[in-house]
Amino acid sequence: MGTVDEALAKVDEPDRGCLQRLVGIAISLAPDATQEMSYGMPALKLDGKPLFAAVAAARHLSIFPFSSAVVEKVADRLEGYSLSKGTIRFTADHPVPDDVVKDIVRFRMAEIRR
Repeated sequence: MGTVDEALAKVDEPDRGCLQRLVGIAISLAPDATQEMSYGMPALKLDGKPLFAAVAAARHLSIFPFSSAVVEKVADRLEGYSLSKGTIRFTADHPVPDDVVKDIVRFRMAEIRR
């Protein structure tokens, strides 16, 4: 069990299942990513750089792609979600669509590997 798995195990349902699904998508696209800490949160890293984090806060869930450019690339597909420079906030009742999560991971992977 890795750092991300351990953190998600502490989250209550339905948030845990929602976050596990998102992390699963990221791992399926980047199977060589490692589970480590990045910016104080459990995250997936690729080639030593932060790739993706999905975490629970008191009132919402968040995706951190560690790139404001990635958030900007998908922002037009996230109407109704709370966005900031490097964060996408949502709830288990209103999760980020899988196709958007896949693009977030792909865009971030491309940034890391260029």
